[in-house]
Amino acid sequence: MDVNTKLFISIICTSFFTFQLLFYFVSYWFSAKVSPGFNSLSFEKKIEWNSRVVSTCHSLVVGIFGLYIFLFDEATKADPLWGGPSLANANIAIASGYLISDLSIIILYWKVIGDKFFIIHHCAALYAYYFILKDGVLAYVGNFRLLAELSSPFVNQRWFFEALKYPKFSKANVINGILMTVVFFIVRIASMPPLYSLMYSVYGTEPYIRLGFLIQCSWIISCVILDVMNVMWMIKISKGCIKVISLIRQEKAKNSLQNGKLD
Repeated sequence: MDVNTKLFISIICTSFFTFQLLFYFVSYWFSAKVSPGFNSLSFEKKIEWNSRVVSTCHSLVVGIFGLYIFLFDEATKADPLWGGPSLANANIAIASGYLISDLSIIILYWKVIGDKFFIIHHCAALYAYYFILKDGVLAYVGNFRLLAELSSPFVNQRWFFEALKYPKFSKANVINGILMTVVFFIVRIASMPPLYSLMYSVYGTEPYIRLGFLIQCSWIISCVILDVMNVMWMIKISKGCIKVISLIRQEKAKNSLQNGKLD
């Protein structure tokens, strides 16, 4: 086992135990401090709340770290297929630790937060990350996909508002919903063409051939699985956003009509 492998395993283990600590201890304490409504939630709601707090923490860490790497890590950008061990690998190791932690929580509390799509998503991502960390390939691609995590805080915040029974048409809820839709589209849907363009541009080249058939197939299949789910989620989010905006317009028109009658 080389030095880099040992380093990545230590990062994965540290990440796993950190997110476990956040779920079982820190989130309970922190949530009760910042949100009085947390204590009144049911046991089931608290489990999902803590899961989403951890998800938000993970998303902010790997998303912001990933954006920095995407913009400034020249070693990774110089060779997107075979770039050597870099910050991107460390970011992927952090994400791997989180995914293993979240999988264990989902399985343990399956009746509360079990979701087959999250199992598929996590397993597909871990499968791809295994090859990245083991063989030192596609770190650029793996980190690029982690930029999708920048949408998760908005998705989770929507659930927090709902759990705390915020009105659907409250200003905070509407603004978060619009931001969630826009950011989700940018980092998960609009990012698809550049990714598949890269895939097309390197197809058949010597670096691509050196990846081997297994990694080539794993790259393509894992990306397709994740992106199919992203499209499904985008459609669902867009329908919800359009519905809320339509209801707000109807409400405004109704109020205007009533005001007109009063005048």
